[in-house]
Amino acid sequence: MNKQSNFILSILIIAAGLYSCNKEGDNNTTLKKPNILFCIADDASFEHMGAYGCSWVKTPGFDRVANEGILFNRAYTPNAKCSPSRSCILTGRNSWQLEEAANHVPKFPSKFKTYFEALKDNGYFTGHTAKGWAPGDPGEINGQKRQLVGPAFNKHTIEPPAKHISGNNYTENFKDFLSQKPEDKPFCFWYGSTEPHRAYEFGAGINKGDKKLEDIDRVPAFWPDNDSVRTDMLDYAFEIEYFDLHLQKMLAYLEEIGELDNTLIVVTSDNGMPFPRIKGQEYELSNHLPLAIMWKNGIKKPGREVNDYVSFIDFVPTFLEVAGLSLEKSGMAAFQGLSLSDIFNSEKSGIVNPKRDHVLIGKERHDVGRPNDWGYPIRGIIKDDMLYIENFETSRWPSGNPETGYLNCDGSPTKTVCLDSRLMADRKKYWDLNFGKRIEEEMYKVDVDRDCMTNLALNASYSELKRNLKEQMYKELQAQEDPRMFGNGQYFDNIKYVDPNTTNFYERYMNDEKMNAGWVNLSDFEENPLD
Repeated sequence: MNKQSNFILSILIIAAGLYSCNKEGDNNTTLKKPNILFCIADDASFEHMGAYGCSWVKTPGFDRVANEGILFNRAYTPNAKCSPSRSCILTGRNSWQLEEAANHVPKFPSKFKTYFEALKDNGYFTGHTAKGWAPGDPGEINGQKRQLVGPAFNKHTIEPPAKHISGNNYTENFKDFLSQKPEDKPFCFWYGSTEPHRAYEFGAGINKGDKKLEDIDRVPAFWPDNDSVRTDMLDYAFEIEYFDLHLQKMLAYLEEIGELDNTLIVVTSDNGMPFPRIKGQEYELSNHLPLAIMWKNGIKKPGREVNDYVSFIDFVPTFLEVAGLSLEKSGMAAFQGLSLSDIFNSEKSGIVNPKRDHVLIGKERHDVGRPNDWGYPIRGIIKDDMLYIENFETSRWPSGNPETGYLNCDGSPTKTVCLDSRLMADRKKYWDLNFGKRIEEEMYKVDVDRDCMTNLALNASYSELKRNLKEQMYKELQAQEDPRMFGNGQYFDNIKYVDPNTTNFYERYMNDEKMNAGWVNLSDFEENPLD
């Protein structure tokens, strides 16, 4: 081989290094590990990003990541509530595999290491701003509070554009983090916006966001379509746009300092929008979430849309792989997810890996609202655009009990409108759909019924398909050692809330003048349980 050939070969090797990371045991120190920037909105549904065709929510930051990376059309969280969803992200395990962390507001089990902790132990500089893993108790290590997503960078503040929007200057705190990063270390950062979580300034979307009620092209069929609901939706849109504004600024800053190309950027949300029948439930709009991933040095063909089913448990194996860490070296518990590297390294759009043909979902206890602190257990499977759900305790109220204000649904104008519909015969269906009790089995064709209005589980024509989905779901849950599959579902109900002074949160709530009334409007309470 002549000198010119050697030179060309050397260039090709260096270039290849930009599209990969150090493999464990690889002595080639020229390969640079990628940075990881994880950006998570707080309560945003998949259909409300511009890249998915939404015209009334403007998200140029998300759209840029999608256009210069990959837009995932079938990304799902296993559990549509803040802390259990984030627990899945951090561990690569489904919520029913996470003991206490299956529930909302838990103590995070000490046995489960997060990918942030693993990366920090292996040379990454880590940190977060605003909402990390929450709400709950992260526990302690050697008498120190665990940093499940690294140290907090929150000192920079800003005047927010509307009441209830965070005063955290997310962008400046990200810059502060980067200014403290040693030059020889890659970084892993969590941008945890608190938008579009409740509460909202009513009318901000119209008065400050220059939006109009008629801009909204679709109101979900399970809410009344009126001005209060549409105003509420525009306020939600205004807060998504604020999350996206800081994402835009972070992208621009990474580009300015020359770190954009070697940063794996993930943009998503933890669960669906904080409205009735979505957040905290297990329907299509609850678990189906936005996901765009950009990595200029690591995605073979950017600008693709991918239709493979991916789950939040796929993030951990992806991050460990790009960081060159084996499971053993990471010190993490075995994960259930699959690395997304096959999609990164492909040039295909649509279906890349036919084996990624389904995801599992489910939940246990979310917010307080039932006697004995019991939850509303569900398991489900989504495959080939069919969603099958099993409700295990149909005698319970799915959104929490009436006497506590249905606390697994955040207070809002939309919630109040739906509650008020109970008093009107021609509109009572909205109360039934959002707060009423459910039957054991549900099945929906979500590509044509994303609102999950037509229950095909009652249709004899779908009985064989329903049986097949249920059998597959049970088989996989049993393999994953889900306690509920072995008659031990009460395990989740018996887990205590993190408050050490609380033996029964429901009873304390009822005896303490509705101490959590901030979650709902006072008018939402019904003093006596309904039949």
